[in-house]
Amino acid sequence: MKIGLGSLVAGKPEASLDDLVAEVKAAEADGFAFFSLPNIFGFDAISVLTVAGRETRRIELATGVTPAPPRHPFAIAQQALTAQAACGGRFTLGIGLSHKVVIEDMLGLSYAHPAKQMREYLEVLMPLVQGKPAAFSGELYRVNAGLQVKGGTPVPVLVAALGPKLLELTGRLADGTATWMTGVKTLAEHTVPTIRRAAEQAGRPAPRVVAALPIAITADPAAAREVASKAFAIYGQLPSYRAMLDREGAAQPGDVALVGDEAAVRAGLGRLRDAGVTHFAASLFPAETGCIERTRGFLKAEA
Repeated sequence: MKIGLGSLVAGKPEASLDDLVAEVKAAEADGFAFFSLPNIFGFDAISVLTVAGRETRRIELATGVTPAPPRHPFAIAQQALTAQAACGGRFTLGIGLSHKVVIEDMLGLSYAHPAKQMREYLEVLMPLVQGKPAAFSGELYRVNAGLQVKGGTPVPVLVAALGPKLLELTGRLADGTATWMTGVKTLAEHTVPTIRRAAEQAGRPAPRVVAALPIAITADPAAAREVASKAFAIYGQLPSYRAMLDREGAAQPGDVALVGDEAAVRAGLGRLRDAGVTHFAASLFPAETGCIERTRGFLKAEA
């Protein structure tokens, strides 16, 4: 299981482009396998990683994740292939449906048929990011076009697939899933077997399973879980993440966090590996003073 870092800087309003690129460079210098950058309400994640790709040499760079509904699949394919050329083959495109509150209430777009939209989206996107023309006529997308981006080698595509329908179509059409707020029991019993079965039935390679969870090395796990539950409270309310917490039997986001001393967290990473997780994206949070530095040092050693 590869270990990577999720961005700590992306959610800060005062963060500059230079700050984000510096964060990526520091992750590479510390030996992490990959860096995951969310696309929230600040900088465009694909653009940032395109810049960072020119200033790094080894680390894999992934969006975790870019909302698909506001972006036409042809346009995001063009962006992704350009990023891949800048990164020298180290870019991975993570996409997701986002949430009804964002897509409908904020952006005024339809969120009526999310699974159908993602299926048609991938039917267009996947050929394009593999350097092939897309010829697809559906209810939502009708595309007959191709792209020529020199240096734009095939781009792996991960989908933020949590429920069974999205996991099944992701296994059939994409390269893997990227989860958040999904505990180890749910990963082992639901996420991994569902996506693997769909990929196998479609004759595709074993999919990548990227699991992102809050993590903290701490002497007080109970207090750390309370901190995580407050810091990530919104994710206990959004329907898609709430469904994953309910599957896990978790009342609050902090209940799925990896917290404790080094031995306890190492055991937690082992359980993720045994569940079939291929990549762990660490979401560091300040459970106590000095916690982030201590946790990062531990992960650096593990990586």
